[in-house]
Amino acid sequence: SSAELGLPGRGCCLVLGFMYKEKYRRMTEGQASSFTQQPQDQVVIAGQPVTLLCAIPEYNGIVLWIKDGLALGVGRDLSSYPRYLVVGDHLSGEHHLKILRADLQDDAVYECQAIQAAIRSRPARLTVLVPPDDPVIMGGPIISLRAGDPLNLTCHADNAKPAASIIWMRRGEVINGATYSKTLLRDGKRESIMSTLFIAPSDIENGESIICRATNKAIPSGKETSVTIDIQHPPLVNLSVEPQPVLEDNTVKFHCSAKANPAVTQYRWAKKGQVIKEASGDFYETIVDHTFFFEPVSCEVTNALGSTNISRTVDVYFGPRMATEPQSLLVDLGSDAVFNCAWTGNPSLTIVWMKRGSGVVLSNENKLTLKSVRQEDAGKYVCRAVVPRVGAGEREVTLTVNGPPIISSTQTQHALHGQKGQIKCFIRSTPPPDRIAWSWKENVLESGTSGRYTVETVSTDEGVISTLTISNIVRADFQTIYNCTAWNSFGSDTEIIRLKEQGTEMKSGAGIQAESVPMAVIIGVAVGAGVAFLVLMATIVAFCCARVLHGTWVLKRRRCKQGGIVLPH
Repeated sequence: SSAELGLPGRGCCLVLGFMYKEKYRRMTEGQASSFTQQPQDQVVIAGQPVTLLCAIPEYNGIVLWIKDGLALGVGRDLSSYPRYLVVGDHLSGEHHLKILRADLQDDAVYECQAIQAAIRSRPARLTVLVPPDDPVIMGGPIISLRAGDPLNLTCHADNAKPAASIIWMRRGEVINGATYSKTLLRDGKRESIMSTLFIAPSDIENGESIICRATNKAIPSGKETSVTIDIQHPPLVNLSVEPQPVLEDNTVKFHCSAKANPAVTQYRWAKKGQVIKEASGDFYETIVDHTFFFEPVSCEVTNALGSTNISRTVDVYFGPRMATEPQSLLVDLGSDAVFNCAWTGNPSLTIVWMKRGSGVVLSNENKLTLKSVRQEDAGKYVCRAVVPRVGAGEREVTLTVNGPPIISSTQTQHALHGQKGQIKCFIRSTPPPDRIAWSWKENVLESGTSGRYTVETVSTDEGVISTLTISNIVRADFQTIYNCTAWNSFGSDTEIIRLKEQGTEMKSGAGIQAESVPMAVIIGVAVGAGVAFLVLMATIVAFCCARVLHGTWVLKRRRCKQGGIVLPH
């Protein structure tokens, strides 16, 4: 022990060792005692045992183990180092140093010294390898990021000797492109390493696992950790409608299917921007009308990251519905008339323009154009739309043509002698007539009463009726020519009307004025009757003459016969 050697302790041993250093060298060169086993450079993994060999046969003196120039103890007493033991057969000169569980403190240079023999072993380097701590991926074990954002991962492996190497792996393959940085710790031996990995958005899949593996000589198989990628996104929505196509007034079902991360928190249904309060969840069932063809139904799905709105119209079959109502027109004579009539319908519809009462198709377009209109073009026009196998509809408009008045009256009218008679003048005029006048002989009357004559004017939906009433009709009235004339800003029209005496063959009291018999027919009948009468008279005269002649001939024959004369038959 150090007491036996007269040394106060470990420090004295060290002093002793240095004092005799040179002497040991000289003694070693000439002494018989020598090392049969000397410590060798070794590498040990922290936590594992290691033995440094030292054998000096036939030496019974004190052996010291020196660590980085400091004595561990005297002889086999290493009580200050619980993990250190001196092992081997002492009698055989074995003084091996055994370290039970190596740690970083044991990383040093060791020597074995024989004090009395003044010899020492070669210095031996004990290298202690320290595996890295478990690698850590910052933000793990689940890394959440928004869809479309790149992924930045950082993994660090600390307290390793030597510094760890980091690799990134995915789907069993190494991911290249990471960057690295190392940091030497305060003990000057261990190091920490940090690696950063960048992954583009297009190369990221939701739910995949990315591994960070750290290795060094202390743990060749490495240590690893992993993170799961959680790609978060607003809802991805698909809106379907069944059945389609569908007839109006039938039921359809909307299905709003959504994929979202994080989960969906709300469904909101609307039609043409108006919230459908009775709809909730991912289904909406309703009876559709034609508005669903134009006004989309929307489904808005919401999660913690935002909302997605998608909308769809329904392929509803419906009959024609008016989109642009046609308007009646008032145009001047010679101008163009243009009607517009727009319908909607599904499937595609057919449009037909016709004049009421005519089967002629004027147009198959929304627009009907009449060029340089005449007064006879005035009337009712029909815009008709047909959706095959679904329905039809039509609208009627009126074309009114500004022009001179048109008088349409019977040119020969009838009355009874001695009674009150009326002559009517029917006038169609747009604009309405400014003036209507009756004239006969030397007389002109526009309204009111003059002697036996009274003029009254009445407006109807069809036009204006001006009536000339004559009281106590005399024979001369049937010989008079009556003139009805109407004026407006576009011109005038005149009609000559004759008054005829109503014959006895006319039905009286029936309330219907008979039409006059044409003069040609009367003359024809008269001539025919005269001819028939002449033929009849000629026949009678001929018959009478024949009778007279026959009587005379018989008498003469009798006389001749008496005188002997024969007359021929």
